[in-house]
Amino acid sequence: GCNPLAETGRSKLQNQRAVLNQQILRAVRMRAGAENLLRATTNNKVREQVLLELSFVNSDLQILKEELEGLNISVEVYQNTEETFSIPLVPLGLKETKEVDFTLPLKDFILEHYSEDSSEYEDEIADLMDLRQACRTPSRDEAGIEMLISYFLQLGYVENRFFPPTRHMGVLFTWYDSFTGVPVCQQNLLLEKASILFNIGALYTQIGTRCNRQTQNGLENAVDAFQRAAGVLSYLKETFTHTPSYDMSPAMLNVLVKMMLAQAQECVFEQISLPGIRNEFFTLVKMTQEVAKVGEVYMMVNTAMTQEPVKENIPYSWSKLVQIKSDHYRALAHYFIATILCDHELQSSDDEDQQEKALSQVYDYMPEGLMVLTVLKDKVQRRQLGKAHLRKAIVYHEEALRVCGLCKKLRNIDVLQEVLTAAHKRSLLKYAQQEMEDDFLSLIQAPDILPKTEHKVETVAPQFSKVKVKDFFHRLGPLSVFSAKQRWTAPRTIRFHCEAGELGFSLKGGSPVQIYCLDPVCSAASVGLKEGDYIVSVGGVDCKWLGVNEVLEKFKSVGEQPIEFEVISCQDTTASMHSKSATYSVGMQKTYSLICLAMEEDKIDQTKKAPLKLPFLSWGTKNRQKAASTLCLPSAVAGSSQIKKKLSPFTLLNTESSLY
Repeated sequence: GCNPLAETGRSKLQNQRAVLNQQILRAVRMRAGAENLLRATTNNKVREQVLLELSFVNSDLQILKEELEGLNISVEVYQNTEETFSIPLVPLGLKETKEVDFTLPLKDFILEHYSEDSSEYEDEIADLMDLRQACRTPSRDEAGIEMLISYFLQLGYVENRFFPPTRHMGVLFTWYDSFTGVPVCQQNLLLEKASILFNIGALYTQIGTRCNRQTQNGLENAVDAFQRAAGVLSYLKETFTHTPSYDMSPAMLNVLVKMMLAQAQECVFEQISLPGIRNEFFTLVKMTQEVAKVGEVYMMVNTAMTQEPVKENIPYSWSKLVQIKSDHYRALAHYFIATILCDHELQSSDDEDQQEKALSQVYDYMPEGLMVLTVLKDKVQRRQLGKAHLRKAIVYHEEALRVCGLCKKLRNIDVLQEVLTAAHKRSLLKYAQQEMEDDFLSLIQAPDILPKTEHKVETVAPQFSKVKVKDFFHRLGPLSVFSAKQRWTAPRTIRFHCEAGELGFSLKGGSPVQIYCLDPVCSAASVGLKEGDYIVSVGGVDCKWLGVNEVLEKFKSVGEQPIEFEVISCQDTTASMHSKSATYSVGMQKTYSLICLAMEEDKIDQTKKAPLKLPFLSWGTKNRQKAASTLCLPSAVAGSSQIKKKLSPFTLLNTESSLY
């Protein structure tokens, strides 16, 4: 990873994000304690003091939330350093996490489950922890992406090796919400995997915004990066359900995927227009529909951002920037079609049919009393329709400037103000050139423009197979056999002499080799060898990865000496599953984790009751032994004393209980 102490703009932002996360956590704890005290006390004087403290804490939380939003809209830090005259793109900030110590849990599991000397695996555990630490500060390039994917794939091996489905390992993962700063703590490795996936998508967005948008190659890379970001976030949404963090909820991820695809479409338009837009009929028709497509996709993103439950957590400046882009690009579409109508009169040498066909494809309908061919031939009608489009363009430009002025963060982005003002002035100038004395007689309303693109952007699914990783704990044996799901006896030593050159059993399988067709009266069986045992070492040499022929060669190499090898037997266990991997807390609804397991409804209903007023956060000690987490996300259920219905943490986000 990058040097975490490097004084780059991006590292400063991430350090500020980490500090804000800690401050938010402290404020949340204070609010939870104050709310619990408010419910417990009957002393009016104490209640007044607590209510006053709560008002201060709530105010503090709101200020911290606004500061975090300010970091999310610090888009200029992530942009290319070259001088540019383009509207900034929006990157995602990386999720922050706390350090995790795998040493004791993994060493204990290796000793208990695999019956091996755990001290021999200290280097492998250290490599895993070093890789995780490096993933907290990935470089903003393909090497950073590859490192995050390597850790994600390594987590797959770790999950199968050390995290059985029947119990928790005692490793607590803490990740902070990218938008709200609220931490989520769970003993579920799937939280770690989902958060790493989110950071892969976020890093792709940072790579996309860093590309030089003044070159064709840079724009191609930007389009590819945003498509890959959308692909990773879409994969996260489809693969990890019931995520306990708002930034990874299906609704939020759906918005983020749309936003990344919209930014990719914006880069496609910039790529087409980079060589310059020729003032030619058919070129302008194409550009009109291309830029209308950009306006349409941003309008869809803006609509998605204003829906429950995401609108409470989307940064205000993001939603306003998306609205500005939607208005700006729709204004450009009307400006281009106005240029066609005002500057290009039908000449005798022009192909009348082709122009009529091209222009008719731009409109869904024509204003009453007008026809495409008539407009092309009639100079007055052309000019009137062109001016109607210019008026609409000016309205959109003015709306974009107005919205930009409403947001303090966006007002401070100079290049955004310059782009919007320049486009507005250009439309005003064009309109002034078309003014005539009888203009007040024109009542034509400009029709809507049909969006169309020849370069449709799509999500690019993550290609994890391209990154080759080696299992850190390869020495434990083949994963298909030596996994956390399988229970094994401790290795037993078998020492026997061959009778007349016969072993008394056969070997089968790949690696490791399994005992097959064991003669129950042979000398090996008499010293404890069983049918189905796996051979793990011969003569003190590990042979978990050896095949049948290689093990037989080792037997033959012993000669007349007694054969000595170690075997293990599979234990048939049917341990009960945990009721679910979820977050429990006193007085809180059940917050689902990344995967909901089997649920014992009757037992929970008998032992667990929800109070009428639910706290924002509860640090109960009684339920921590059961819990997959020590921290709950806020939610509320009004008018219900018991919770019998399975709920996701996002079911109730459209109620009055919001995060702050």
